[in-house]
Amino acid sequence: MRNLLRRTVPLAIGALLCGLAAAPAAAAQPPPVTVQLLDITDFHGHLQPPAPGDGGTVTGPDGRTVTVGGAAYLAAQLERLRAGHRNTVTFATGDSFSGWPFEVDAFRDEPTVEVLNRLGLRFSAAGNHELDVSPGFLVDHMEHGRCFGTVDRDSCFTDSTGRRFHGADFDFQSANLVDAATGRPVLAPYRVEWFDGPGGTRLPVGFIGLTIPDTPTGSTSFQPGLRALDELRTADRYAAELRRKGVRAIVLNVHDGGAQRDPAAGYDGCGSAWGPAIDLAARVSPDIDAITTGHWHHAFRCVLPDPAGNPRPVLEAGHHGGVVSEIDLALDPRTGEVIRDRTTSVNHPVTRDLPPDPAVQRITDYWVDRAAERRSEPLARQTGSFTRAEDADGESTAADFFADVQLWDAARTPGGHADLALLAARPAVGATAVRGDLPYDRGDTPGDADGRVLLGESWDAYGYGNPVLSVKLTGSRLKAVLEQQWQSRSDGSVRFAPLAVSGNVSYRYDPQRPVGRRIDPAEVLIGGKPLDLRRTYRVAALAYTVVGGDGYPAFSGYTDPVRCGTDHEVLVDYLRAHPVISPAPLDRVRRTA
Repeated sequence: MRNLLRRTVPLAIGALLCGLAAAPAAAAQPPPVTVQLLDITDFHGHLQPPAPGDGGTVTGPDGRTVTVGGAAYLAAQLERLRAGHRNTVTFATGDSFSGWPFEVDAFRDEPTVEVLNRLGLRFSAAGNHELDVSPGFLVDHMEHGRCFGTVDRDSCFTDSTGRRFHGADFDFQSANLVDAATGRPVLAPYRVEWFDGPGGTRLPVGFIGLTIPDTPTGSTSFQPGLRALDELRTADRYAAELRRKGVRAIVLNVHDGGAQRDPAAGYDGCGSAWGPAIDLAARVSPDIDAITTGHWHHAFRCVLPDPAGNPRPVLEAGHHGGVVSEIDLALDPRTGEVIRDRTTSVNHPVTRDLPPDPAVQRITDYWVDRAAERRSEPLARQTGSFTRAEDADGESTAADFFADVQLWDAARTPGGHADLALLAARPAVGATAVRGDLPYDRGDTPGDADGRVLLGESWDAYGYGNPVLSVKLTGSRLKAVLEQQWQSRSDGSVRFAPLAVSGNVSYRYDPQRPVGRRIDPAEVLIGGKPLDLRRTYRVAALAYTVVGGDGYPAFSGYTDPVRCGTDHEVLVDYLRAHPVISPAPLDRVRRTA
């Protein structure tokens, strides 16, 4: 039964007056078929309730803060919402996995898939983070459960039922991501779901998936083998194709987002929403009857006119499992068309006042416990401390070590072998991947680990889920990158944003010289040879640095990118391959005066 206390929104002002005027004719029409759409977005593997500053609270319509989130509470809310609905489907708008909680990240996001399977997810738009490894990883491993590496260490972990990971019970769509070489879609562009109509009939609803266009060059997804098609033209194309196939009800499920200019409007308001998804909603084909969005981690519910002037719902469901978007499509049982003025929408907070779903709570607890065990897995031994403490030239043992790890990773990647590695130890903007220290424990007291480096320690010390890239830079651009460690500010001061260099590099700089002219190429030695401004070098760096996120714009001239491993996993692999590690002396960077 429909919850009569639930706040819903009619999609056409004046519909009641029109209905009254047409009452005699309407009486002869069959009642509409209601199809309930339940959408979540940007879950990012948050099985446990997120912290208040990380999606654990939302603003309600009355301006009050509402505590939300947690997979077990999400499951309970979904069951409550589905109750009494004959036709209902649950789906996602991307970035469900490739999250940051250790209990999912350290198990290749398989715990997230186990939970989503239990939630009854039917399909999902591919978000940029679903491509954080590769299209093959998404399809072969996450969808189909194909194993790689060592089972139960690198992939195909034993799940909470005692069985091996089997993949997702749902699939992914992206109409606008294609193979850069062939132009062919890498995923299905849309999915058609069928729902019960009167007298045993079945009514189709089509769902077109779109992925944010910067996915091929995004800092975490970075897939140069992909190309993104124009969102508007792609959505219009497939809407027309679905119509030709007889599908009259169409939903655009787009992993691209928006936000409210007035956040006080709350999770169920519109608040003068803006952003690329809102712009798209104003232009995309009127054949599309509803739009669900994601990526921006905001929650809003709007009713906006399509290009023909007809209102349609546009909703985003926040992030980290804190909000569920509901659209109740009203379908004409004779034609399958959406009756816009009978369609309603609402955003629901995933409050924690319902009892958590016990089955999903068991899954969550299982992976949290396994994560605690995995954090204690020994990887290597260290003979001294690796710390972020910088000397006067910006060098630290931790940053130097992680730069060496990046160079090693490029060397083992086909086509990626690099001449040097750079790491933003203290970026001009953004956050550093040098996140923690690896202090040396001498084992002087009972129970001490005697210098062991544990998996959890390595995970906390370096990385944030970013891939290492090997790119080509000319010698002149490489010099420009090094010079951009010193950047002039508007107040006349100079910001110092040191870059760590790999152990095969050393250089001197003169702090008395003007910004942009502090390094003499002859004083930069790479593999023992001076920097040649006319030569092309391969440089290993994190994608966020390469694409400009760390504030070194000279990187923009890079060419021929090769994607290597992802930071966390790269360090784990390095430590497994090097059973004893020692901090190097801080002698890679020196000042001349």
